[in-house]
Amino acid sequence: MSNATSPSAASPAEPLRICIAGAGAIGGTLAVRLSAAGHQVSVLARGQTLQAIRERGLTLHDLHGTTHARPAASQLPEFGMQDVIFLCAKSQDMSALLPQIAPMVGEETVVIPTNNGVPWWYFHREGGRFDGDTVKAVDPDGALSNAVALDRLIGSVLFITAEVDSPGVIRSVNPHLMVLGEPSGAMSERLMRVRAAVEAAGIEARATDRIRDKLWTKIIANISTNPLSVITQGTLQQLYGVPELREVVSQIMRETLLVASSHGARVDIDPLTFLQLGEAMGAFRTSMLQDLERGRPLELASIGDAVLEMAERYAIPMPITRTIVSLARFRGEAAQQQTGQTGQQRAQQTQQPQPAARAA
Repeated sequence: MSNATSPSAASPAEPLRICIAGAGAIGGTLAVRLSAAGHQVSVLARGQTLQAIRERGLTLHDLHGTTHARPAASQLPEFGMQDVIFLCAKSQDMSALLPQIAPMVGEETVVIPTNNGVPWWYFHREGGRFDGDTVKAVDPDGALSNAVALDRLIGSVLFITAEVDSPGVIRSVNPHLMVLGEPSGAMSERLMRVRAAVEAAGIEARATDRIRDKLWTKIIANISTNPLSVITQGTLQQLYGVPELREVVSQIMRETLLVASSHGARVDIDPLTFLQLGEAMGAFRTSMLQDLERGRPLELASIGDAVLEMAERYAIPMPITRTIVSLARFRGEAAQQQTGQTGQQRAQQTQQPQPAARAA
């Protein structure tokens, strides 16, 4: 087992102060890899994850082997001004998270959301007919856009498959890739600085002047598999490989590709290759299926509703996608209701008086 100062990870000339806000599968992966590269990493976490990090640190099992790190951890933003803040929460949790990071955001701080789906900043400096608009499905009242100055943001697209084995222990079996880009398309100095830091941490990192192209690549992957996995409980290997499921995935992809191209995106991967790469990822459960199994809210607003909203801007029908998203929402709400009922039953059983023990 290597530690946070693993000699295999080259330390950059200037270590950065980096906060990971949210230490789930993705946040934990970034925290360990960036710690191993010599950066001053802190983690905003809560509950069992916070307790585990404080007691045992973070452990990552990935293609680099097993790496352990002990970043500073707290549920309060008490780490001072940061150079970079990675927002690693689900889209539906962003409205609660963004106000929390405010004390750590200075004039030079870069804020990088890593969540799935269409980001709330999509139309910021987009340069097209909708420049300056908001994506109402993910930011209905503009709270996200107002919480952190949009000029502080750098966009990101993560192709990282990871899963939490237990609090503070993350497993990832595929290569890590992060694509970074300014919403304006500028190849800025701060963009290159962050890219270099991520690359030095053992994560393939690319800078692009067309971040929305890569966003749509990930959006297509998310919307064609995540909601369907909730309905079928299928792994990526099954969704992309079983003929009946593969056909549904293909239809959703075709519908979404039309929306992407209508918004000026160039998706540089053909559907067949997309399907082949997806199947090769193996028996991995999507993040939305993992949330379903844990009784958590599903990330349907950014992954599903926002894409449907983007389609409506050009009057593009998405009948298959709309149906699958609706069914996934029904399944998710039913699972949450069941989880809530189970929790109430357990609480009632705990409160009920237990029968007295009888003498032998």
